[in-house]
Amino acid sequence: MLLPQLPPVDLVLMDPPYGISFESNMHGDRYETNKTADRPVSIIGDSDTELRDFIIEWADELPVICFGTWKVSRPSKTKHVLTWEKGDHLGMGDLSLPWKPNTEEIYIIGNGFCGHRGSSVLRYQAPVSWASRGRQHPHQKPVSLLSSLIAKHLAYRILDPCVGVGSTLVAAKQLGRRCIGIEIEERYIQIAANRLRQSVLAFTESGP
Repeated sequence: MLLPQLPPVDLVLMDPPYGISFESNMHGDRYETNKTADRPVSIIGDSDTELRDFIIEWADELPVICFGTWKVSRPSKTKHVLTWEKGDHLGMGDLSLPWKPNTEEIYIIGNGFCGHRGSSVLRYQAPVSWASRGRQHPHQKPVSLLSSLIAKHLAYRILDPCVGVGSTLVAAKQLGRRCIGIEIEERYIQIAANRLRQSVLAFTESGP
């Protein structure tokens, strides 16, 4: 486990497996970065919330921003819940209902959040579902949303333990923050590295 070996951080921002056994049968240009895939697209560790809960427990008193879903129990330390409204172009869900499932929950844990007191509904357009239009991960988050979340805390050193294709790293870099990202799937690590163009900031330098 890498977490105990990491340098100190001030904030954990993560989009962990939700515990819903996500699986999509959409191949080719939709969701899947490997266009020759002959199996459903899934998320490693998504059978339960064990990873999410472990990281929050490890974080102890650190502030945590955690994406999730109403389909499973919220983290026990949740202090506030934000709703990310992803735009009208997303959402299939139960086709017998006249509403799309185009929202996600964001759990706020811990203290130190600041800034303008605005709405708890955050409206940021999600990447469209086609890889040909820029989507590189089935649960990819827009950099603009992640930037707005990071900006609500003074944390200078951020950890994303489920970094995916590196959107949190990009957001942190744009804001002049330092960020560590951990990812289990090698194909996504390569995408994240390409997005950052190997310009991740070193932790040896002191903060402001």
